[in-house]
Amino acid sequence: MAQAKAPTILWRPSKKMKQSSRLFHYLEWLKKEKNLTFNTYDQVYEWSIKNIANFWISIWQYFEINFEQLDVSNEQTNTGMIKLNSSKLKTQNSKLFPVSDDAMPHTKWFEGTELNYAEYIFRNYKENETVLLHATENSFVETQCIASLSWKDFKKQVAQCANFLKQAGVKSGDRVVGYLPHAPEAIVCFLASASIGAIWSSCSPDFGTSSVVDRFQQIEPKVFFAATHYGYGGKIFDRTQTIHNIAAALPTLTKLILISDKKGDENLPHTTDEITIFWKDILETPITSDLEFEKVTFNHPLYILFSSGTTGAPKAIVHGHGGILLEHLKYLAFHNDVKPNETYFWYSTTGWMMWNLSVSALLVGAKLFIYDGSPAYPNLEKLWSLADTLPIQHFGTSATFLIGCMKADLDIISKFPLKHLRSIGSTGSPLPDEAFEYVYKKIKKNVWLASVSGGTDICTAWVGGNPFAPVRVGEIQCRCLGCAMESWDELGNPIEGNKNEVGEMVVVKPMPSMPIYFWNDPDFKKYLSSYFEHYAGIWRHGDWVKITNRGTLVIYGRSDATLNRQGVRIGTAEIYRVMDSIPEIKDSLIVNLELKNGQHFMPLFVTCKEDIVLDAALKKKINTALREAYSPRHVPDDIILVNDIPYTISGKKMEAPVKKILMGVPIEKAANLGSMRNPEALENYKLQITNYEKFL
Repeated sequence: MAQAKAPTILWRPSKKMKQSSRLFHYLEWLKKEKNLTFNTYDQVYEWSIKNIANFWISIWQYFEINFEQLDVSNEQTNTGMIKLNSSKLKTQNSKLFPVSDDAMPHTKWFEGTELNYAEYIFRNYKENETVLLHATENSFVETQCIASLSWKDFKKQVAQCANFLKQAGVKSGDRVVGYLPHAPEAIVCFLASASIGAIWSSCSPDFGTSSVVDRFQQIEPKVFFAATHYGYGGKIFDRTQTIHNIAAALPTLTKLILISDKKGDENLPHTTDEITIFWKDILETPITSDLEFEKVTFNHPLYILFSSGTTGAPKAIVHGHGGILLEHLKYLAFHNDVKPNETYFWYSTTGWMMWNLSVSALLVGAKLFIYDGSPAYPNLEKLWSLADTLPIQHFGTSATFLIGCMKADLDIISKFPLKHLRSIGSTGSPLPDEAFEYVYKKIKKNVWLASVSGGTDICTAWVGGNPFAPVRVGEIQCRCLGCAMESWDELGNPIEGNKNEVGEMVVVKPMPSMPIYFWNDPDFKKYLSSYFEHYAGIWRHGDWVKITNRGTLVIYGRSDATLNRQGVRIGTAEIYRVMDSIPEIKDSLIVNLELKNGQHFMPLFVTCKEDIVLDAALKKKINTALREAYSPRHVPDDIILVNDIPYTISGKKMEAPVKKILMGVPIEKAANLGSMRNPEALENYKLQITNYEKFL
């Protein structure tokens, strides 16, 4: 089989960047402390996945996690393995390894150790230096005001909140929840909860009542922090009645804390006078003790994230203190190269795992910039202007945002020098080739573009940035250290990289940030069915991926949204990659209906830019582009104009619910409307059912 030509290189790291990177420093540390020498990223990656225990204990040591609890000898075996000395590790086990031999998902990590995630945030405490920078949509548009918070004030607020939680009777293991925008208060409440061993969970205030109740009711919270208003798209949204409805549906609540700067909110509807107070009252209460950190076990729950819940109740995914600490330190330091005192930004909401990951930028000594509001109001240039002004060294966003900038043909490079910007991160969906090229043509020529992919399930990235490697059009740079990912064919056989084939993304060895369990799933039935049902003992993530012979990757979208047409598997991302390159098309969604007698019907739904008509000429242009880019099988059976494309609140296209609706399933059964950004969009597809009856 002829080798495919390698895609164009858009950027290469300089020698200076490589040698000043945190990854390079780690390799030098391994050489000095462990007598391990690696000359390339591929070499250290192979070591990290073949020697899982040794790799993660090196992360533990390198970042000095509870150093007094673990003593590892520098002696090497003849295989290069690090010998473990358990004399200082608090454990009841006679045989000690940082990772047990138990098959996923029952793998145990660093048993006997104790730590606290929040304590490692405050290890970087510098009293009068800035820790958080914050802007809201309204404050920036009106006054270009960027607020800041010093470590001193930040620590004081966390201590005040922690003291309040203790006085409210919150104990280790109790749940504390937030219905909050991306604001400093959300981070303060989270770290206060973590500091006392309580378990945090949050939703953004654009979630509807039923969506929030579906999540929070599962975990029976004791304390509820809620913002009475939030701004988006030039409008202020009042959430007071929604908060009242949510609180009424949570019988375990003992305290409701309202966060508001609006006059008149003192007259809000309260559940009872006994449980409702205002955030300002907490900040005005003198603290009775300094900020303290309760030591918890490695797997003690830190926070609960929820799956999107597009077709059923959201799964409550529990992540632990130790796993998140080690994984986030590794990813942000080595794969994002975030350095002390740099400013880190990733546009997110408190309902997306990127919020959790971005908070961890504080672990590696960075300042965190947080933004609350629409990324496109009053225009798509706003965030780039902020990146230039602050300045920001690491700018993270979604593929959708970069595609939007590309479709609007924004010429950022001519308006904003972005001279301090080092990296641009993209996630949420595969980034098309044209968007890769757009970044270097119209945003910044000398910038490290890191397309990454991971998920709520692991609260990190499986694959992402590599400060040693070039950036090629359409490709993710590498599998992350410690992530034993493979691409498997339909028979469960690994696909060699030089075959240039697409397969199922699987992970064959455990990682510490895999969920410790699902809430209310004591026998692991939901957990096993979510990841381990397809291949026993092997994590199947549900994405199509190609791993090239260069070690780079291309993700082709969700395998559970695969278009299996005439025996050929088509990733939805292939379709979207072409559609994103057609300037007349604003957005698109495709599904494939399996019909009687082995037939298929594959409609493509599109929204067009303003004043664009979906006529025969445009349909022909779409079909030709798909045929030329891929194959005749990629050409849809019909192209239909709709008013909107349905998305979850976290920004995922909803192919599966649309497919169900077209097959006659009622909207309320096909999708969880409370988890949607735009539930009214589904009516477009209900109207299409009669058009397909002849096919069904």
